Amino acid sequence: MLALNYRGPGRVRVSEKPMPEILHPNDAIIRVTRSCICGSDLHLYHGLVPDTRVGSTFGHEFIGVVEEVGPLVQKLKVGDNVLVPFNIACGECAFCKQGLYGNCHESNAQATAVGAIFGYSHTAGGYDGGQAEYVRVPYADVGPTVIPEGMDHDDALLLTDVVPTGYQAAEMGGIKTGDTVVVFGAGPVGIMAAKCAWLFGAGRVIVIDHIEYRLEFVKNYAQCEAYNFRSIGDVVLFLKKTTDWFGADVCIDAVGADASGSALQTITGKKLLLQAGSATALHWAINSVKKGGIVSVVGVYGPTDNLVPIGNVLNKGLTIRANQASVKRLLPRLIEHIQAGRLDPKGIITHRVPLEEAADAYRIFNNKLDNCIKTVLLPSAK
Repeated sequence: MLALNYRGPGRVRVSEKPMPEILHPNDAIIRVTRSCICGSDLHLYHGLVPDTRVGSTFGHEFIGVVEEVGPLVQKLKVGDNVLVPFNIACGECAFCKQGLYGNCHESNAQATAVGAIFGYSHTAGGYDGGQAEYVRVPYADVGPTVIPEGMDHDDALLLTDVVPTGYQAAEMGGIKTGDTVVVFGAGPVGIMAAKCAWLFGAGRVIVIDHIEYRLEFVKNYAQCEAYNFRSIGDVVLFLKKTTDWFGADVCIDAVGADASGSALQTITGKKLLLQAGSATALHWAINSVKKGGIVSVVGVYGPTDNLVPIGNVLNKGLTIRANQASVKRLLPRLIEHIQAGRLDPKGIITHRVPLEEAADAYRIFNNKLDNCIKTVLLPSAK
């Protein structure tokens, strides 16, 4: 089969790899019909996440058709169209039973933090991902969800990560009616976080980025304010001034390790790798939120350490909430939002590229070319 093949920082290609096989009675084999390139994939692409091994296949956002099931699988049958959450979760451990599917204790048993994720580094279990023609899906009775009748498959695709992550970013912010919410990052997750903030009652939503076409997109898609941090001077001072010097009620870091905006953070976190990526957005979030406010973090950082102003967190009395989105927990309400027309996930898709051209798609997405917001890869396997 054809699959993306990671060859080292900044280098991917599509090549032949062995077909996946049923390795456990609860496995399923999925023929991928659509997959996405995610901003989190760029952290891998840039070599910012430890133990990202040459030969890995990325891709944690995909949907497809069930081709084969293990003998113990009961909820799926061959031919089902399914969306597959990016979390690999057993459904039975203490954390899954709390709805913390992103922290499953069984799928990534040697880790003490994150559970397993499709197509991520070996710190997330080392499972091959869905930027391929076929993929093995463990715990097939837990994660994979049959796509509801009549749902657009592009909407279903974005339910595997982007929509749940943006929604959970807003949810973790504890947004109250009338709150001012600041989202750092106008990538797909930041765009969705801004859109979802309104569902929780936000009175004002502000997005900060530095790519003009992304700012224009989020302003139109999420009906929010959008500012280029290169044009407003000191970001924290600007946000304090525009909130009557109180600060925002909620700040959301939807950028993570690849953040721009600070020479020190860029050099130490992205060039020299002395910390787990550039924490610029996290600094801005902590320093821009009001005293007693909430900082919600969904931007991905590589383990283990970052330079963050923890003293400000203490002295301001902040609450920080962070996690990988628990997709399975959120799916019922998100499906309802889509069916009611409150969310239009497919509206952020700008590019559709054959899987064979994935290397070029990464180049376009990474370099912010051609007004790219979200790219869908289309495998040709029948």
